[in-house]
Amino acid sequence: MKFKNLRAIREDRDIKQKDIAKILNVSQNTYSQYETGVISLTAEVLIKLSNYYGVSIDYLLDQTDNPKRQ
Repeated sequence: MKFKNLRAIREDRDIKQKDIAKILNVSQNTYSQYETGVISLTAEVLIKLSNYYGVSIDYLLDQTDNPKRQ
């Protein structure tokens, strides 16, 4: 499953995959596979991304169009 919001938020902020991968302590290839859904996102990765971007996990997983946390 591709995660359009995960990719969109990164691109909207002009951040490269390699930079997010470094924050997550994974390779750029692994991060790319997160975005395309080849590898499942773990709870730890979701929490780190949610905190980094300041958005809800539901937004990152395309469950809502509202990025705000509740």
